[in-house]
Amino acid sequence: MSAQDGTATPPSDLVTLIITTSPTPSAPSTDLISEILSSFKLHCPALLSCRIIVVFDTYDRIGECMRLKKGQITAEGARAVELYKLNVKDLILGEWYPEAEDASRIFVQGKALAEYGSPHMAENHVVLETLQTDDGRVTFIEPVARLGFGLAVRSALRMTETPCVWVQQHDWPLARDVPLGSLVEVMQASEADSNVPVKYVCLPAVRMLSYATSAHVVPFPALRALTAVLKRDFTPVSQPDVRVPLTPLFFWHDKPHIASTAHYLARVFPSRLAIARGDFIEDSIGQRARTQMKEGNWAKWACWLYYPAEGREVCLQHRHGRKWRGVEADIQTKALFAEMKGRNSPSQTINW
Repeated sequence: MSAQDGTATPPSDLVTLIITTSPTPSAPSTDLISEILSSFKLHCPALLSCRIIVVFDTYDRIGECMRLKKGQITAEGARAVELYKLNVKDLILGEWYPEAEDASRIFVQGKALAEYGSPHMAENHVVLETLQTDDGRVTFIEPVARLGFGLAVRSALRMTETPCVWVQQHDWPLARDVPLGSLVEVMQASEADSNVPVKYVCLPAVRMLSYATSAHVVPFPALRALTAVLKRDFTPVSQPDVRVPLTPLFFWHDKPHIASTAHYLARVFPSRLAIARGDFIEDSIGQRARTQMKEGNWAKWACWLYYPAEGREVCLQHRHGRKWRGVEADIQTKALFAEMKGRNSPSQTINW
């Protein structure tokens, strides 16, 4: 917010988009990331003017079959992953620099470390190779060993220079308009209100419909009371006619969310012991946060859920990146099922 004229600072100056991606059966196709970007164009175009950091997580070992959750991939899959990374880089650079020639792009290479666990064990770190455009708008992070979602996000946060981040997993495209500018303005305004802090806003998926009156809240007196007091429509100062509906969220989800960069680092990653290599944030920190919120310490986490239409609308779809094989394979599978259904349907006869 500009103190001089009362206008809101554009999201491009306040938000960094963090996309985490990892080995997927659809590689080397960029269908997952392409669908994410297409959903941004349709539902949140402001994101495409923000800085972006893409973290390419990798695998632990090569085996006879894919077990992506365990970090295992096939030899063919490993080759596909290398092509996938090149394809995604071309896709992102083409989107963020549509007028630039490949030869004219200047990159800055670097290295960093993602440390974890006991500091007394020298092997408890992963080397990160970074590649950044000279203007800092696009950054690619490639670990030499598997990080897991938690350490992937932390690695990107450490390279973030904006006060807020949008954290985006590669298989959750948007399904509804998201008012990024208004949400960020509400978050920044809340810094002056310690009673109603807004540090993290998750976007709703299908399992979060009617969250405020769901089994995640209603059976717990403390959470019911917090919801009754906190749930509201916020009004951005620069847009007095706009309403931003939020309800308190009693969990820290991994699915797409907007958050304060400093809050993220302080709450989720206070030390190298916070997240183990290979872990998801919601599986460890998320559970801890919910326990503390039940005990009355919601403000420590300051988590909210964007709540359009009183919780009756979703903003996200899930593509199940560990299983999805891409648009073309999806079309072929649906056609095959339709053909099989047609063969198995009993023929209709007409009796006169």
